[in-house]
Amino acid sequence: MYKMFSISTSLFLKPRASLKVQGDEGIGYYSTRVARNPNLEKLQTNYLFPEIIDREVKHMEKYPNAKVISLGIGDTTQPLPQPVALSMSNYARALSTHQGYTGYGLEQGNKDLRKEIVETFYKDLSVEETEIFVSDGAQCDLSRVQLLLGSNVSIAVQDPSFPGYIDSSVIMGQSGELRNESGKYGNIKYMKCSPENDFFPDLSKTARTDVIFFCSPNNPSGHAASRAQLQQLVEFAQLNGSIIVYDSAYAAYVSDSSPKSIYEIPGSRKVAIEISSFSKMAGFTGVRLGWTVVPKELLYSNGFPVILDFNRVICTTFNGASNIAQAGGLACLSPEGFKEIMSKVDYYKENAKILVDTFASLGFRVYGGSNAPYVWVHFPHSRSWDVFNWILEKTHIITVPGIGFGPGGEGYIRISGFGRRESILEASKRLTTLLC
Repeated sequence: MYKMFSISTSLFLKPRASLKVQGDEGIGYYSTRVARNPNLEKLQTNYLFPEIIDREVKHMEKYPNAKVISLGIGDTTQPLPQPVALSMSNYARALSTHQGYTGYGLEQGNKDLRKEIVETFYKDLSVEETEIFVSDGAQCDLSRVQLLLGSNVSIAVQDPSFPGYIDSSVIMGQSGELRNESGKYGNIKYMKCSPENDFFPDLSKTARTDVIFFCSPNNPSGHAASRAQLQQLVEFAQLNGSIIVYDSAYAAYVSDSSPKSIYEIPGSRKVAIEISSFSKMAGFTGVRLGWTVVPKELLYSNGFPVILDFNRVICTTFNGASNIAQAGGLACLSPEGFKEIMSKVDYYKENAKILVDTFASLGFRVYGGSNAPYVWVHFPHSRSWDVFNWILEKTHIITVPGIGFGPGGEGYIRISGFGRRESILEASKRLTTLLC
């Protein structure tokens, strides 16, 4: 029997039938009799963002003295506003006292925070605080919604779109097999969203699915759907009896008249779940706090309320968001806190504008940046991983290859405005030198 063993991390990069282990009795192989989840075997090799990090690490090993600028993964860089950080600090300190100690909170979230979320983001939209479920972030909620929906639903996604929608669908068993020639999974409907159709799918040519994942402002393209476009989407869902899973994680970046919530659209409460987050709005990428809205009017085909099942999923799989993080969330939504976090949003939007102007001045077709922190740049007749590698090699700048967001992203790269201003300006200079 092996009592102590060590496993090389490289083994996790190359799947094997069994792992070689070093134990008290020497080197040997051991496998359990448990079969691997066949759905996980369908996933493409690596999730996009860990792959980006891995390539960044290898690049830094190759060029140890290079000043690498990371404009790839959408991670915030500005410090938290003082009132927000102080509220969490005070809450944490109070936990050391009998008067201030708290244990488990409500799985659905702090009632005061849920009330403030409604007042701040859904005022006059008929959303009630009991329909708000506070969480540890939008990506975690996406997985909980997938658990709610189950493996027997059919799904549609924007193409390109955030890879978590597709990968979670594969893990749940919704996707079918990967078709290598197209890069698409057989049971997923890919809704093409490109400059040619104003980044909105032609719904007249879109087959019915049970669930439609839709992100606005979109990650990666930065496009915010118009009111007319979202009205079409809601009517399409009503016609087909579908559920929209609406990702509004970047709603705070909307600068024009585009809706910030799906619930601004009449009829949406009967067909839509909304997932949102403090991460990119308040710099909570490490703090972890988000929420999901499930309207009471949203019903299954048998008339059962979806909110009751989602509440059961939450109570079964989640013990509630951190009380400390929720204290920070409340501070974010105070008048002073909200003003400060929106100033951070403006800072990132200005960064994105600098990048947009840089590429536009060089003659590139560039999208996004005005209603989102992301810039979507077209490199015609090029493979996006090749562009990623070329830019990294020549400028030491990390971007994201568009193909990582689906087949519709081929030929594009995504560049993030989540950087310090000096890094954005330096990146602009390096890119201008390379591309001029």
